[in-house]
Amino acid sequence: MQAKKRITAVSFVLIALVAVSVVISHLSPSEVFGAQESNEPSNEPSVVQTSIPLMSTDNPYIIADIAELASPATVFIYVEWPLPEQDTQQRTVPQDPFSFFFDYWFSDPFYTPQPRIQQTSAGSGFIIDESGIILTNQHVVGNLGEGQTIAVVLDAPGLEREYKAEIVGADSKLDLAVLRIVDAEGPFPTVQLGDSDATRPGEWTIAIGNPYGQAFEHTVTVGVLSAKGREISIYNRDTGTTQVYKNLMQTDAAINRGNSGGPLLNIEGEVIGINTAVHSQAQGIGFAIPINVAKDVLDELIETGGVKHELPPRPYLGIYYQALNETLAKQLKMPDEKGIIISDVAKGSPAEEAGVEPWDVIRRIGDRDIFEIDDVKDEISKYEPGDELLLTIFRDGQVQLLTITVGNMPEELR
Repeated sequence: MQAKKRITAVSFVLIALVAVSVVISHLSPSEVFGAQESNEPSNEPSVVQTSIPLMSTDNPYIIADIAELASPATVFIYVEWPLPEQDTQQRTVPQDPFSFFFDYWFSDPFYTPQPRIQQTSAGSGFIIDESGIILTNQHVVGNLGEGQTIAVVLDAPGLEREYKAEIVGADSKLDLAVLRIVDAEGPFPTVQLGDSDATRPGEWTIAIGNPYGQAFEHTVTVGVLSAKGREISIYNRDTGTTQVYKNLMQTDAAINRGNSGGPLLNIEGEVIGINTAVHSQAQGIGFAIPINVAKDVLDELIETGGVKHELPPRPYLGIYYQALNETLAKQLKMPDEKGIIISDVAKGSPAEEAGVEPWDVIRRIGDRDIFEIDDVKDEISKYEPGDELLLTIFRDGQVQLLTITVGNMPEELR
């Protein structure tokens, strides 16, 4: 009996010791040894444990919910341009008389006219007003007055059909276009526009569109906002020019051909960008136009059909110049090599109106002596269009003073 009591007592002590050790292991040194321990300086770094939630909500279906709300307002756009004129056989007089005889007296049985090819394009867009106003990319639909026909396909409950649309306004520099559904009054489902300026790299993004046409309509992809303020250059085969797009948003949400014009959404379901391009030599690099850019010009596009790009003023004289060397100074019978020589003057420019001529040597601009080309650039940059500038020149062995009214540099010269 006493043996059983001893065994019970020992078991109780062991259980108590285990419980105490577990409690101590979860206490800090200051809690174990008293308050005096916490007053002692420590060389150990202070570590703050933080927990960052994966999503801004506990709803595991947040992406699906956003896609379900935004998809009805996301449309498929199909565009057809007028057929080109029928290609006719181009005949020229051949050098061989035998060929001439057959070409001009008999038809060519082997000649077949070139078939006319229908030019088409397709992309995505999203409705921003219940009346049927759609925002998309200009490169998807083209410009006003090109004779194209535009079809818009909706997949909203009760509205599942193809509609006709027309271009209200377009701008190629911003790659923005506004459409209006013309054969129905609505109301149509819409998406809410967000604030792209408030976005941060690393936040979630959701892209909805129609990659590779209507067969993959309303495809939903998810990623993050990778960066802001990106600049890309895209070559236009039709014009042979390169268009530079600035201040784009970069995302790794999958964007493919046909996604152009579709919405890029945040985790709140708001449109923060317009999907516009994908990097051809990389995976997971897509670009979108910040929605604030579109909001800034939306009224202008609707009211005027375009965007008037007003460039900031830039001083302009209309002169072309080069450095003055010893040989030129001797030919012009100058006392020294100070100044720069004008090689040409643009027609109709402020310099021509003021009487500046080729072979004039600029010695001073205002109160500043001119010794090299950079001096001219630096001094002219201090003036604004409309200011008067005093030019001291050397011409035909004499010094002359000319007053020039500074102009604004034409857009094509910038």
